[in-house]
Amino acid sequence: MYGMISRFASGKIRRIVLFGMVLSILGFSVLGGISYRYLLQIEDALALAEVVDDLSSEILEIRRYEKNYLLYALQEDYQETLRYCDAALSIIERIEPREGGLIGADLKGRMTLVRLRDDLRRYKELFSSLGTQGGAGNGEDDALGIELRDQGKDLVDVVRQFVIYQREQILGIVGTLKHQLALAIAAFTGVAIFFSWLVGRRIFGALGIIEHSARQIVQGNFEPLPLPDTSDETRGVVEAFNHMIEELERRQSQLLQEKKLASLGVLTSGIAHQLNNPLNNISTSCQILQEDLEAALPVDPALTRQMLDNIYQEVSRSRDIVKGLLEFARETDFCLKSVPLQAVVQRAVTLVSSEVPTGVRILTDIPADIVLPLDNQRFQEVLLNLMINAIHAITPPGVISLSATSEPGSTEAVLQVTDTGAGIALEHMGRIFDPFFTLKDTGTGLGLSVVFGIIKKHGGTIGVESAVGEGTTFTIRLPRMPSEAA
Repeated sequence: MYGMISRFASGKIRRIVLFGMVLSILGFSVLGGISYRYLLQIEDALALAEVVDDLSSEILEIRRYEKNYLLYALQEDYQETLRYCDAALSIIERIEPREGGLIGADLKGRMTLVRLRDDLRRYKELFSSLGTQGGAGNGEDDALGIELRDQGKDLVDVVRQFVIYQREQILGIVGTLKHQLALAIAAFTGVAIFFSWLVGRRIFGALGIIEHSARQIVQGNFEPLPLPDTSDETRGVVEAFNHMIEELERRQSQLLQEKKLASLGVLTSGIAHQLNNPLNNISTSCQILQEDLEAALPVDPALTRQMLDNIYQEVSRSRDIVKGLLEFARETDFCLKSVPLQAVVQRAVTLVSSEVPTGVRILTDIPADIVLPLDNQRFQEVLLNLMINAIHAITPPGVISLSATSEPGSTEAVLQVTDTGAGIALEHMGRIFDPFFTLKDTGTGLGLSVVFGIIKKHGGTIGVESAVGEGTTFTIRLPRMPSEAA
């Protein structure tokens, strides 16, 4: 039995709901049929009770006219008594047990009615004998009159018993109906509670999984959910969510790459300006050497070496600029490597320096001994997004500062990016990391969402403090050892 219930409970939710609906319909149909049957019985019993009341009234009329006849010996009383006897016998014949009769097959009711019929016939015979003797005026004292009165009392007693019996029958039917209705209501309530609990547990379980999955996605965690060991719709929901998570992760990667390309578009003009200076220096050095050669002047080895060193340095400088840009643009898999935080910050500052307007300074205070497990490219993206946002928030003059600390023996390092910009209003603080939320007229609203996701992938946390008109500080906490989350 337990196994059958377990198999049923582990079935599909729609099958359980359908079974519950069918069971409810059948149950209500059975309950309605039973109730209707008992209502018909009550209707028959009430109809019989009405007839029995008429019979009781006829018996009482017989006794009344019998007394009048014994006292006054009037022929009218004699005739009325016989007429009421015939009327009572006619009523008994109407309700006498037979096929289609009102009493049915109840033994006690049949015996009472048969006794009443026999007593009434005997009473009629006695009364008829009394009427044929004449001299009824002395009937009260003779033996026939006494026997007639005793027989009349028996009639009244029997009909009273019959009335009481009929009332008990009605009350019994009503009591049985109430008992069965109470049992049926209790049974249906129990079944309803069981099905509500069963279906509710399944539905709320599925809703709980959906809520957990949604919160997980909002927090940037795209780990697939474990499939439940069930065969119902919950498993299908989880499979659909896993497919959605996979698709979201793929789409997020596309959005990240598009955001990166957008950042590259912002940086391109500045990079071109940065490359222009070393190219000018290379061009000047080459022109000096070329002029000396064309004028057939004696070659100064020291000057020539200096010019070649300048050319080499400027080529290296240009190479580093282009290399940093290419590394930032390249799409790679997430990979943690131990790198000095100072080098990552400096490279990011170099990339964004061309976008810094006049009057805005970028200050760095990163200890050289802080080495962290980082994905170099993605963490640069974090720093670029934070610094570009700070540049947009500052009305020159202003300062952007990047500082890092790590206590000896601590398991984490703290990096702060602070600006002296316009700040963030309190009502927006809870939404700045939401995807597509932006306070700018232009922009995707993905920058800080991307930052949040990358920091989470590194196993770290990011928080923000801001005051309108004073500036904003983003605090990033990163583990000094590779974390399980990464």
